[in-house]
Parts: sequence; C-alpha cells; structure tokens
Amino acid sequence: MSKTSKLRLLIVSVLAAVATLATPAAGQETARYDGPIIDMHLHAGPDDSLRQRVVALMDESNIVKAFLSDSLENVYRWTAAAPGRFIPSPMFPAFGIDGFPDIDSLRAEYLAGRLHGMGEITSQYVGIAADDPRLEPFFALAEEFDVPVLIHSHGTGAPAERFRIAIGRPTRIEEVLVRHPTLRIYIEGSGFPFLEETIALMYHYPNVYGDLSASRYPRKIFHWYLHRLMDAGLGKRLMFGSDRSKFPKLIGEAIEAIESAPFLTEEEKRDIFYNNAARFLRLSKETIAKHHGQ
Repeated sequence: MSKTSKLRLLIVSVLAAVATLATPAAGQETARYDGPIIDMHLHAGPDDSLRQRVVALMDESNIVKAFLSDSLENVYRWTAAAPGRFIPSPMFPAFGIDGFPDIDSLRAEYLAGRLHGMGEITSQYVGIAADDPRLEPFFALAEEFDVPVLIHSHGTGAPAERFRIAIGRPTRIEEVLVRHPTLRIYIEGSGFPFLEETIALMYHYPNVYGDLSASRYPRKIFHWYLHRLMDAGLGKRLMFGSDRSKFPKLIGEAIEAIESAPFLTEEEKRDIFYNNAARFLRLSKETIAKHHGQ
C-alpha cells in the first residue's frame, strides 16, 4: 500500500470515529472561560497595524502571554512595541526555503537575553525531519540555554513543494529526546492526526507537551482528537495555541474551539488555557499572580 493510500485510510478511520463523539444536548451551552490565557503558538509579521490588531485582540481575550516566532527582525519589532507580552523566538528555516541561522550568531542572541524560545522549527516544509543531523546543533543550543522548543511535526501543513507527511510523524522526535533528555519541546497540533504515536511519545517522555493549534481543522475532528488525548490522561500537557497572526480574528475562533468542547471540565480548560503553559514555561509565582490580577 502506498503512503498516500495509508494516509487516506487513516483519515477515513478517524472521520468514522468522529461520528461517535458525544455532543451537547439541544440547547445546552458550555460555560465561557474568563481566566488568563497563554498562546503558545503565535506568529509575528512586518506590519505594525497587524501587531496593533493582534495586541488589541490579546487584551480583549485576556491573552497575557504569547510564544512569538518569525524572523528575528519581526519578532524584535513586536517585543519592543509590547514589552512583556511575548516570548521572542526565531522561526526557521524560512517557509519552503533551505538554510538555517548561523549557530554562533544565534548563540549570541541567547547569551544577550534577547531570545527566550526556539522555533517554530519548520524544517518539515523543506523535507527535513526532526532527527536529521542538520538540526542537532539547534536542539543542543536549546537544551544548553533551557529554552522551550516548538516544532512543526505532524501530518498537515500549508502547501509547500517539499513538505512530506511521513517525516512529520511524532516518533521522529524520539532520537532527539534520547540525545537531549532535558529538552523542553512541544509539538504543533499535538501531532495531529498521528494519535497513537503522539500518545506513545508523550507517555514515554514527560518533557514533551503539545499545542492545540489543530483547532483550525473542522470542529468535529478537532474535538475528537482532543477528546482522545484527554482520555489518554494527557490533559496536563496540552496547551492552547492559535497559530494565528495574519488573520488575527481567528484567534477568537481558536479559543472558542476549546471553550465549546463538551467533554472538558472547567479545571481542564484552565489547564489548557493557562496552567499547563505556565508550568512548562516555569513562570514565577509572582508572574502567575499578576496574570490572575492578584
């Protein structure tokens, strides 16, 4: 069976399972979450008006912190304009283009305290898997400076000539974790749609978290996938991520996708929207209290 046929079979089986997902009774509404939110997957851009719209929406939605990735030029422009709101991080390689940052120059940025994360690592878009030796120096650098790493490692993505589904399988991260056991890494979309591999990886490696930026997919399949991750006992390691910037209004839709999940308790929503990310980022008690208006 070809890789394409296998993926088609996987998607068909997932869609069949989606039909069994419980939905709220007619007229029943889930409560709106009104606490602080940490967005673990936000992208910057070159446009100041875009930044202003995003920050305004963050204020409106009570997004108190966001992991921000893009070119360093764009990231630094946004962090300078909105101090304390973002976790600055380099996104590489450039979309669909070969080439990685100079490792010594990148090290200098971490030493200077200008960067506090790594990624989104988008190497899947140029056909490079997480366990490729070309990425090894960057994982070593992230572990050395103990910064969180966001990696695009799942089965879907924007159109790109060299994007390959198979190299996005979450198990391709395993050898990275063996070499770097203290690395804090989280997977875009929590490995969607590779559910079994994601569960296995997260069971075996407690330093692996997942963001929920797969909320951009059809609501039923997103809820099905999230439900299965919760059933697997991973609710303390899932974090909200919008994967938005170019269309900032969709940040609200990403929040609503989690708010509307009928199977989530209020405590589980608090974990996903804030608590899990606060723990993963090792925020201080003082910062957490401030985010809660205390």
